[in-house]
Amino acid sequence: MKKKWYDYLWIAELLYLALGLFNILFAWLGVVFFALPLLIAIFGGGKAYCNRFCGRGQLLGLLGEKLKLSRNAPPPKFLRSWWFRYGFLTFFMAMFGLMLFSTYKVFSGAPLRQAVTLLWMFKLPWQWAEVGMVSPWIAQFAFGFFGVMLTSTVLGIVTMVLFRPRSWCVYCPMGTMTQGICRLKKGKN
Repeated sequence: MKKKWYDYLWIAELLYLALGLFNILFAWLGVVFFALPLLIAIFGGGKAYCNRFCGRGQLLGLLGEKLKLSRNAPPPKFLRSWWFRYGFLTFFMAMFGLMLFSTYKVFSGAPLRQAVTLLWMFKLPWQWAEVGMVSPWIAQFAFGFFGVMLTSTVLGIVTMVLFRPRSWCVYCPMGTMTQGICRLKKGKN
């Protein structure tokens, strides 16, 4: 089976993480990873992003299947349950909202916090990050957004190691939102 260009999007995921470590302002590129799945679902592509274009899903598949880092155990049923998936989406969006609020506070004059928060609890110092050329709120958004992306990557890797390679996809907030969009669109037809 011949590989297509989108079979290599896992490289974009790795590149995103590496560039964010090099310069936190690259975290803004992650907005594409947030917007694209929703736009594809809204404009008729269904879950094509999740099934074909998701670099994180490809990376987890590569790590779990090719490198054999996954136990390949079926994920627990609760991960697939409606209440867990939408509960996790709600929690994730609340954390995203707090990140936006933190960005707003810096926009309004609060000092910039040069830290990436991993798993919503652990502050990773990022004092070496170069942010002097932009407004502090732009840098604050980058710190917060990179924390969101890094946290979801870590959760994906942990889930991949414990269960099947793409077990993260079962409860991924973006996948849950695109599935919700598809259901709403189907109900309107």
